[in-house]
Amino acid sequence: MAHQTLSRRRRWRRLLRRSRDSVTRYVGNHPLVAGMAGTLIAAAMAGLTLLTLQLGRADALDHARQTSQNLVSIISSDLERNVEIYDLSLQSMVDGARDPVVNALPPDLRRSVLFDRATTAAYLGGAYVIGPAGEVTAAQDAAINAAVRFADRDYFLVHQRSPTVGLYFSHPFHSRLRDGKLSIGLTRRVDNAKGEFAGIALLAIRIEYFQRLLDRIDTGQLGSVFIVMDDGTLLARKPFLGRDIGTSIAKSPTFQVMAERNAGTYVAVSSVDGVRRMYTFARVPGTPLIASVAPSVDEVLAPWWHRSRITGLLTLTFGAVFVMVSWALAFALRDRQRAQTALVRLAATDPLTGLSNRRVLDSRLDEEWRRARRTRQSLSALFIDIDHFKHFNDAYGHASGDEALIAVAESISATVRRSVDLVARYGGEEFAVLLPDTSAEGSRVVAEKIRRKVQAQSVLQSDGKTIPVTVSIGCATCIPADGAPASDLLGAADRQLYAAKAGGRNRVCSALQTAQSVEQDSSS
Repeated sequence: MAHQTLSRRRRWRRLLRRSRDSVTRYVGNHPLVAGMAGTLIAAAMAGLTLLTLQLGRADALDHARQTSQNLVSIISSDLERNVEIYDLSLQSMVDGARDPVVNALPPDLRRSVLFDRATTAAYLGGAYVIGPAGEVTAAQDAAINAAVRFADRDYFLVHQRSPTVGLYFSHPFHSRLRDGKLSIGLTRRVDNAKGEFAGIALLAIRIEYFQRLLDRIDTGQLGSVFIVMDDGTLLARKPFLGRDIGTSIAKSPTFQVMAERNAGTYVAVSSVDGVRRMYTFARVPGTPLIASVAPSVDEVLAPWWHRSRITGLLTLTFGAVFVMVSWALAFALRDRQRAQTALVRLAATDPLTGLSNRRVLDSRLDEEWRRARRTRQSLSALFIDIDHFKHFNDAYGHASGDEALIAVAESISATVRRSVDLVARYGGEEFAVLLPDTSAEGSRVVAEKIRRKVQAQSVLQSDGKTIPVTVSIGCATCIPADGAPASDLLGAADRQLYAAKAGGRNRVCSALQTAQSVEQDSSS
């Protein structure tokens, strides 16, 4: 078992090493991949950061929405509970006002029966029983101003006109009994024994009660929280503006959304101060009231913006550095690849003629020899030598000799055009041509073309004189036999070269046909 585990580990290590080497070779052969990969990685990092920031923004808004919902729930619960208590007091007042026994009691005793302890709450402005003509028939405190009438109040008229109203919330009004203090009235109808209208029971709630609820809510410097009636009448607001209390916001686009639903959250720009807020609202059960909390979106997102700027700056900085390093590496790898390519080319190229050198010839010959032996195809080689080159150098100088070598190399390259063929400088004034899949006749045709091409060339000296140049060429063709060395082919071509020189130069000799092919120009 231990041996198998060790073997598996070794196989994994070998696999990882091969994968790493493959990636290294690929990047080395394609240097710009490193720069593009670095750019893509940096872009991916930026994309992930942007996605994370967007998720963080959504989380911040969602957290603000949940917090606002909790605050709205607290406000709504407080209002619902107190309204329920006040309504019980109103019902008790209605029952007492309808009872003839209670009405027959002395004033102090009747007052104690009609008004329970709930009517003494801190933010209640007073508890009253009002008669059918709008006069106060009983009050929580002993003093009753008989001259004051309430027959014109909305909370009186609505009950007078309809016996089915139930609990009614009035619009804000300035109290006639408490020096004009702003209040709202909670009222219920009082009927006589015949079911006719006999007045109302009234609890006056001071506006300060609603404002006290809102003062405990922190929505930031630009946030807002308010309580409004379902017809758009504003009861309380934070930040507090006294002139707005009792006014209608029914035409405001922000309120119109609230009027259509029981609860919800939406983002809108306030028509009052132009601040973009997240409005979370809910109707208070059993009442015509709507509680809303509206923090500023900018303040909600301020911590997120702070983190986002830092994160974005760091991501941009590191991403830019990563991209620059990646492209610097890519350019360094490219320059290294170019240098290596140049070195390989220099190592494989004759610096004077630009042809392949002896090393490339030997390697290619061995390769083509094995291939020809495997496919049983013929392989031909040419050996080319410039005639009387030593005498040429002695007579005209080494500069002219170099020009002659270049002219001959260009002539050979212009004649041998197949991509599979190889032209190489063998050494000195000798050249070699390797012709795969070429018969003896075909190689002889190529050799004749080269000879004619060179013969048509002339080397131009510095004094303007031209010097004719000729070459002798030896050809050899064979189908490699098993066990035979590749050098035999070049040896055969070399022997034919010497035969061409011995035959008078400027001619082609073939290993399979020793007949001479001589062309003499007018100067020969």
